Amino acid sequence: VLKQIIDSGALGEIVFAEIDMHAIPHWQTFLAGYDRLTLANMSVHHLDVLRFLFGDPDEITTLTRKDPRTQFEHSDGITVSTLRFPSGVLAVSLEDVWSGPRQEGYDDDQHIAWRVDGTKGVAKGTIGWPKGIASTLTYASTETTGGKWVSPHWETMWFPHAFIGVMEQLQYALKTGTPPALSVADNVNTMALVEAGYRSMAEGRTVKLSEIRVD
Repeated sequence: VLKQIIDSGALGEIVFAEIDMHAIPHWQTFLAGYDRLTLANMSVHHLDVLRFLFGDPDEITTLTRKDPRTQFEHSDGITVSTLRFPSGVLAVSLEDVWSGPRQEGYDDDQHIAWRVDGTKGVAKGTIGWPKGIASTLTYASTETTGGKWVSPHWETMWFPHAFIGVMEQLQYALKTGTPPALSVADNVNTMALVEAGYRSMAEGRTVKLSEIRVD
């Protein structure tokens, strides 16, 4: 729905976007055998969303610190990535996997929120993880809503419906012979963005996506 709103021009020229995660993942035990953690296993989803909305970025700058709660060694715990797109869009993806104490009696506020600012409107909402509730979207546009906030509702959730949607696309592609909306080749470009983020961390600089080979 957000992609349709953006592509319709209801928000005008997109200026800025952000995905802001403050939630505590349940890291699977096999990850202890890897040095890479948050960027490869959590940020990747948000970077993929930003690519879906705005195309491939020109560059990425990623900063990180270790997560004091994670008991095994890792290079990236809490991460912040800034992306610049050819269209001029500036986007930020923040993954705070600490998100405060985890203990009985502590009232946490775990959430994942997002926002897209344009010259003619704003869209914002939440991703219904980790609480297992429906995601939300609300937007206001000088072009289509008279500047008033509009909030469509649905019952579907990121999990499991994100997986259902991908499998539905695959089955439709096999049946009709048309390319799926989300292809393996496109996923490779998301992984290239992740690699660029790790290079940015390691070298302490902004990395151009043209530096990462995908062939």
